[in-house]
Amino acid sequence: MTARQQLEVKTKVKDFNAFETQGSERPSRWLVTCDHAANTVPQAVNGGTLELPGCEMGRHIAFDLGAKSVAERLAVCLDGPLVCANFSRLVIDPNRGLIDPTLIMKLYDGTIIPANHPLSDAERQRRIDAYWRPYHEAYETLAARRDDTVIVAMHSFSPKLNGRSPRPWEIGVLHAGDCALGPALIKRLQLEKDLCVGDNEPYAGHLPGDAVDQHAIQKGRPNVLIELRHDVIETPTQQQAWASRLAPILAEVLAETGL
Repeated sequence: MTARQQLEVKTKVKDFNAFETQGSERPSRWLVTCDHAANTVPQAVNGGTLELPGCEMGRHIAFDLGAKSVAERLAVCLDGPLVCANFSRLVIDPNRGLIDPTLIMKLYDGTIIPANHPLSDAERQRRIDAYWRPYHEAYETLAARRDDTVIVAMHSFSPKLNGRSPRPWEIGVLHAGDCALGPALIKRLQLEKDLCVGDNEPYAGHLPGDAVDQHAIQKGRPNVLIELRHDVIETPTQQQAWASRLAPILAEVLAETGL
């Protein structure tokens, strides 16, 4: 069975596809990922609802707005595959380690998640087995297809959290000191006169056990995590523009670092 066929088999988790892959046959060393691509609640989770109104499920607390479309376009530009999660981060966060207390959020940006509180140990384990684990298996399958894989994790962030100051950065690059690619990308992006670039902003580095830690840092793979403020990637035109802009910059920086 080919790697692509294995991925297709792994995708079928009962009646819900826990992840999506695109372009698994693309030959470049780049792998683009999108952990928070969707706000979907599987039917097996409390009948398909977290007991939140639609306006809440449409916020950044449920998924990274615009990130999937940018990731899809960026993967095409880089001629590499894409893997993204098909479930809301509020169901279980694929960008958290299994011992992280925020793996299944009960409160996020002032919003209580009713279906997550209380949560039985059995339901927690079921979500791990049905959603979290299949996503990471697919992620690792694609990451391992080459010995020189470079991971680009695509995320987006809210222009402003409740009760907080507006965030000035259009783009942020997160890094944990494990790889020269992140700092080099920051330095290159700072040459773009129209951008306010965040260095480990709006968040600091990586969390132990998160997706980049699991599949890049622990495996010695070059990596970078990019955060785009979601108001600058609202439309297909903006999404394509950012992908087209970032792809040659990423290629340039990778060549310069010699990774």
